[in-house]
Amino acid sequence: MSYTPLRRGAQHYQALRAESAVAYASPHTLIQMMLEGLLESIACAMGHMQRSEMGKKGEEISCAMAILDGLRMSLDKNAGGEIADNLDRLYDYISRTLLQANHENRVGKLEECAALVREIKSAWEGMPREAVHAAEQVLQQRAA
Repeated sequence: MSYTPLRRGAQHYQALRAESAVAYASPHTLIQMMLEGLLESIACAMGHMQRSEMGKKGEEISCAMAILDGLRMSLDKNAGGEIADNLDRLYDYISRTLLQANHENRVGKLEECAALVREIKSAWEGMPREAVHAAEQVLQQRAA
């Protein structure tokens, strides 16, 4: 008996479940998911770099850069003020450091990027629920 159809079915189910999670996630949760995906891409790039899998390393770094671009585009510099400006500069620094890591094959640069992202993620997850709820209400009012 071949398990290939079962594997394909399970993969399809996982993809649908992930799409559903994104479709119904709050903006706060979407940012958390993006930060987690960014960390995952950096970790995979490290592994590929250590195993000299340069093509796959490049793919993961490209994925990380795309996530960073998405995070930068999500910044509301009018409402976010200095915090949004600082995050923009930090995301830019992480992008440039990822490119440097890719070019120079330096795992230490990837570790630096991951440490910065973990700090951002930790701060994001530490936001008080009341602040998150208030921000989501403002977004809903703007959309209406």
